Amino acid sequence: MSYNFLRESTVHIVYNGSRYRIFTTPDLSFNQTFAEDAYQVKTLHDQTKMFQGSSITKANPANFNFAVHLTKEKHESIVLELLLTTTNDVMNEFDLYVQSNNATFKLEGCIITEGNFEFGRGTITKLNISGQSKKLTRAGNESFTIPGSLASQPSTRTEVNSILDLERNGSDISNLISGTLSVQNSATWTPFENLQNSLSVTNASTAMYPNKHTLNNRVVSGNITQYLTDDNVGTFQEFDTSDNFRLKTLVNGSTHLDANLTGCIFTKRLQVTEVMTQTFDFRLKDSPANLATVITYNTV
Repeated sequence: MSYNFLRESTVHIVYNGSRYRIFTTPDLSFNQTFAEDAYQVKTLHDQTKMFQGSSITKANPANFNFAVHLTKEKHESIVLELLLTTTNDVMNEFDLYVQSNNATFKLEGCIITEGNFEFGRGTITKLNISGQSKKLTRAGNESFTIPGSLASQPSTRTEVNSILDLERNGSDISNLISGTLSVQNSATWTPFENLQNSLSVTNASTAMYPNKHTLNNRVVSGNITQYLTDDNVGTFQEFDTSDNFRLKTLVNGSTHLDANLTGCIFTKRLQVTEVMTQTFDFRLKDSPANLATVITYNTV
């Protein structure tokens, strides 16, 4: 008997005919459930049937989560591309493969629904990814050949500590502690069940699966926390509906990640701890034509 171990698994993205090896943290999960329709079987003539009957004809969208550390060589740039870019106002779909020591799992027709960047003082920037997929299958064993031509990726991966930098309307914000930046892609799956197909469902292979999504809206938001000092107490309990924020991570003085957010709403709140802090909560109001030109990722 051979078990599947997560720590021995590798993750691959196949997009536009190219295959990318993704080095994730141990924070990896994926699953898909089936939708059950329960119905009453008790009748006027038979009151003894107390338990409900059940019908299963369709699958819910599959879910997946993983996290990557941003490297100085931009090894994981394909992940940011799939998070930020769209084609004809829908998210770009890709296939995700997880190959363990005993099996190869395929998540077909994936979209990224959320990406959360985590920043700290002198820490490695982490990107947490959540998404959905049309279908989860076991594509084969550990020897399964993942399709696609191997994409050109840097031969080295260097995880580096970075310095968090924030500008508000062109002026530096000091005494920063930590921050987050979130990109949310709110999508719904077009109804895919119908009576004709449901009549032929007998198992998972013949069940009905999602096949098309619609992008409803997008949200870019985040927060930055700073120490409350005599230098910034003059801006205590503040808000504005039209500010510009530029959030950067710096590695040896060079810009690594750059989020240049023009037209934001923000509020500032006090956090009472042993050392008092205040937090900027911001959200992008304006709608950029291409989000990938607003949030950029650079080699350092």
